[in-house]
Amino acid sequence: MILPIYTYGQPVLRQTAADITPDYPNLKELIADMFETMYKSDGVGLAAPQIGKPIRLVVITLDVLKDDYPEYAGFNRTYINPYIVEVDSSDTALMEEGCLSLPGIHESVRRPTRIHVTYMDENFQEHDEWVEGYLARVMQHEFDHLEGRMFVDHLSPLRRQMIKGKISALLKGKFHCSYKVKSSK
Repeated sequence: MILPIYTYGQPVLRQTAADITPDYPNLKELIADMFETMYKSDGVGLAAPQIGKPIRLVVITLDVLKDDYPEYAGFNRTYINPYIVEVDSSDTALMEEGCLSLPGIHESVRRPTRIHVTYMDENFQEHDEWVEGYLARVMQHEFDHLEGRMFVDHLSPLRRQMIKGKISALLKGKFHCSYKVKSSK
């Protein structure tokens, strides 16, 4: 089932998400619905707060990049209770980011290129690994949602001021996108 994506201004997007356990109600269906919603919205990642659930659950697909990055062919992953435990700040990269919760807004964000993460997969198997490159960027973006942060929070005060009109329009419900949303208006 395709779920509505909560847009900027929805309180759930500013909450710190809670860990979940294997007995979380209808978890397998929720994961499947999140993947379906992400695909339909042309996203590469989706965090549970973006569908109104303040829980530590993220889905990521990098399969869409397989033509340029063959190593991402078939990459569709679920991250349960993920945490960034360490960042390697010795190398950062500036790259444009967008967000399904901020339709029409794209800005360059500087992030570390290598991070240390812990998480559980959909079978609640524990993982502890260093991740780098584009996946590290997507993880940081999505895991930010679990901490009540969004990519615009990483912008300089000047850049935030420059997109204030776009943010204001979002808050008033004056935007267009091709997927189902639940706006704050």
